[in-house]
Amino acid sequence: MLTRRRFIAISAAVAALPQMGRAAPAPTPRLRAGQALGAQVSIRIAHPDGDAIAARVLSEIDRLEGILSLYRPDSALARLNRDGELTAPPFELLECLSLAGAVHRESGGRFDPTVQPLWSLWAEAAVAGGRPDDAAIRGALARTGWEGVRMDSTRITLRPGMALTLNGIGQGYVADRVAALLKAEGLSEVLIDTGELRALGGQPGGGAWQVKLEAGGRVALQDRALATSAPLGTTFDQAGTDGHIMDPATGRPTPATWREITISAQTAALADALSTAGCLTPDEARLQALVSGFPGAKIEAATRA
Repeated sequence: MLTRRRFIAISAAVAALPQMGRAAPAPTPRLRAGQALGAQVSIRIAHPDGDAIAARVLSEIDRLEGILSLYRPDSALARLNRDGELTAPPFELLECLSLAGAVHRESGGRFDPTVQPLWSLWAEAAVAGGRPDDAAIRGALARTGWEGVRMDSTRITLRPGMALTLNGIGQGYVADRVAALLKAEGLSEVLIDTGELRALGGQPGGGAWQVKLEAGGRVALQDRALATSAPLGTTFDQAGTDGHIMDPATGRPTPATWREITISAQTAALADALSTAGCLTPDEARLQALVSGFPGAKIEAATRA
């Protein structure tokens, strides 16, 4: 069953405000609501200008969606996929693709944003109540391959028939950009949840943010990011057997070797990409080798199916 995340949560507080030489307590957080990334957004900001900051957060998410989304026909990514080239690409798209390329190399090609033709094929077959046949899978595979992507600061080009997806990195990237915006606003105790988690500082009142994992256990998160991926977290079929993470080697959903993998890193984009790549990694040794290729990244949990 094809689903998208339906809820985004942001909690933030300003440090104590100077007032007549003394520190005044930050205002009480107030709930603001909105819509972004196809989801309901809950924003709790303790700041005198909380309403204005919340509006800027929603505007920034909207701007990023206009660059990275597959669901907006006028986004930079959608235009690249449609036309096979994009001149003067936005910095954010180049930054995402550069990081994706690094994870692609370290994962031995397992993490591959060019699997979008395969994802579309399986999604369309699922809507029709079936699975794609071998010939269709071979045809879609022929339109994948990171070597078919060329990019520099002036232009991105794709081999004919190719298309990219940033679903394995984009949510984390958005969390990082929102964190940068809130830090620039002077907020110091921030937790952003866009499907991936990004923390600036710890909880108001002290201590790290305590994140409970679905597979059990907790992770203390402070000035760090966390992402969890599960091969069967979203599935194409009602039976829940065909997961959404495509194996670029076979053209089929990756076998559910892992129940879920949780990675922490300095940025949510990297944690997002590594947790996705980890689901495509067949054993613990290669998973550890993948994560160790990125300084500061850490496996927080890896649960076998």
